Amino acid sequence: MNKDDAVSSLGASAPGWSSLLQPARLRAALSANDRLKLFLSVLQAAAAHAQAPHQAPLDLAREIAAAGIGVREEADWLHDLPATAALEGDAIRLPELPRLAGHLLEDLGVMARPLLALPDTDPAFVERVTGWQGRLRGMDGSRLDAQTLRDLTSGQPEAGGSLHRLVMDLHKALNHLAARLASDNVAGAHAWDLAADGSDRPRVEAFMRGLERTRALKGEHPGLDTAATREGPRLMIQNDIGTNDAHVLVLQVDTGASAPTITLTYSDLHRQRCAFFQRLLAEVGAQWGPTQSRQTAGLNAGEAYHVATARFSPADEAALQQQLEGIGERIVFLIDWNRARKRLLPFVDKAAAVAVLDATARQRVGHLAWLSLGGERLVWNAMAAQGPSAFRLGDRLDEVMGEDAAAAFLVETLALADRARREAEPPALLADQVRALLTQRLQGRHGGFDALQEHAGLCHAMAQGLRDALAHGHDRDPEAAAHLAARAKTWERQADHLVMRARGQAERYPQWQPLLRLLERSDDVADALEEACFVLSLRADQAPGGHAPVREALLALAECVLGAVQDHIKALAVARTLGERSEAADRDEFLAASWRVLQAERHADELLRSARRALAQAARADHDPVAMTLGNELAAALELASDALLSLGYGLRERVFLRLDAGTA
Repeated sequence: MNKDDAVSSLGASAPGWSSLLQPARLRAALSANDRLKLFLSVLQAAAAHAQAPHQAPLDLAREIAAAGIGVREEADWLHDLPATAALEGDAIRLPELPRLAGHLLEDLGVMARPLLALPDTDPAFVERVTGWQGRLRGMDGSRLDAQTLRDLTSGQPEAGGSLHRLVMDLHKALNHLAARLASDNVAGAHAWDLAADGSDRPRVEAFMRGLERTRALKGEHPGLDTAATREGPRLMIQNDIGTNDAHVLVLQVDTGASAPTITLTYSDLHRQRCAFFQRLLAEVGAQWGPTQSRQTAGLNAGEAYHVATARFSPADEAALQQQLEGIGERIVFLIDWNRARKRLLPFVDKAAAVAVLDATARQRVGHLAWLSLGGERLVWNAMAAQGPSAFRLGDRLDEVMGEDAAAAFLVETLALADRARREAEPPALLADQVRALLTQRLQGRHGGFDALQEHAGLCHAMAQGLRDALAHGHDRDPEAAAHLAARAKTWERQADHLVMRARGQAERYPQWQPLLRLLERSDDVADALEEACFVLSLRADQAPGGHAPVREALLALAECVLGAVQDHIKALAVARTLGERSEAADRDEFLAASWRVLQAERHADELLRSARRALAQAARADHDPVAMTLGNELAAALELASDALLSLGYGLRERVFLRLDAGTA
């Protein structure tokens, strides 16, 4: 099925759609004329071979190519068909006659369609077409008698009832129709019957202005042909997008109402690409209705496709033209979108692949240049160039770099490819640029730092929870304390998973070993804080009373640990950006934050002793050894967290100093 069939299936009985289809149907009819003449030539060559089987069949390779038969199977079949013909009495036996008759029937319908749709078509003409359609449907055997052969192939004037003469007459009528549809060219759009007052031209020009702004992104890929016409109060604009028959966009600009409106109908094979386009057009005011799934005989091989409709409500003519321009500007990003998405999947997951294409479209970069200049090979070669210590066969980019860093690298890679195409840079230069970009991204920006920061965030959640619980008296509220302990256990398990994942990475990639050691030290912090939350819940169950000096001492210790965790997070945020070219202010900020972590450990030692003193005094007064024991364990767990932070701080400082000395990750 052709593009015009797809448009017809979307618009069916809508006003103006049949008029919008005429130029596309005319082009399809002229192509069908070329194929019909080829089929009749093949039939004549078959008859000639049957009469003289010892002679080589006529070579129709050039005619087959000229008729646009691009499918190799069809081209080979037509080329070989004459050699299968043989005489059988006064008739010809042609085993593939039903298949050939089917092609003749289909293309006769395509060729006659624009003429039969006209109200002034001669009824005798219609009768000739329908008569031959009936005869072709009846050719279900392999035997072709001499009279039928003449009726099919004779082009002589006296053979006015032959199929060949009908094709010739249809061609002449199509030329007359083309003259009647003599169209205007409005900024590259095929246009006809526009508003007499000239009001449609600036609207079509606005759409084409947006289309031309990004057209170059498609390179040599076909598509983006535009047709425009008017039907009553509506300006109709159709764009064919690419080559797929179910991938169509039609705009109706209604200026008959008090306020102008734009209605956009869009069909697509792929729901994900449909959703992508919906996000793109939301930027220019599209209000989308629900997406429908349809099946149409002959369209998309009978498989389901998706249809969505959007409405635009511009405030005035200027806004109308701006929206038309915005729509036109975004269409190019649909071409080969699904192919690009699939070719990103070896490197990132499905959601990230879509996010990469979203980001490049927003940047007006596109993906077609990347596809044409090597696609995934550019990335694989850059990965291989890093050596086995960075990537091994089968590795995914996001597994090594982290999801965000991998997606950012791919966005920048697509941008480099687009620039290389625009500036006609050598492919080898682009390959070097992608390799250098990946090297830069890997230096100091491993996914391990992401894991360290995520782990630190979980530690912060536990430290903050402990501090708040003590500040609000939750050590005397068994229910609240138990809730905190349960949440802390969940956070601690999440922290463990980060460490286990890093261990798996470190087994495969040696450069992860230093970051794994830091994560293991960070996990000691998490373990101590989770233990403190658990002991707090026991203390709330067993000793709901408590003394103010004890609570104040424990609260001070919890605040000290919380402050140290916060300073560690600050140090991490600065550390991941440091290198030999870092500014002095960044280095000073890191050293100040890490130094506060080290000082917090000393202060925590002093606060632990104060807490134990307060606990001992309370135990003497209450004669409650359980309260003293649990309070002492809570204080010890908090102090242990500060010790672990001290070890983690030293490890992070060593890591940063090595990088500052070597200028590497």
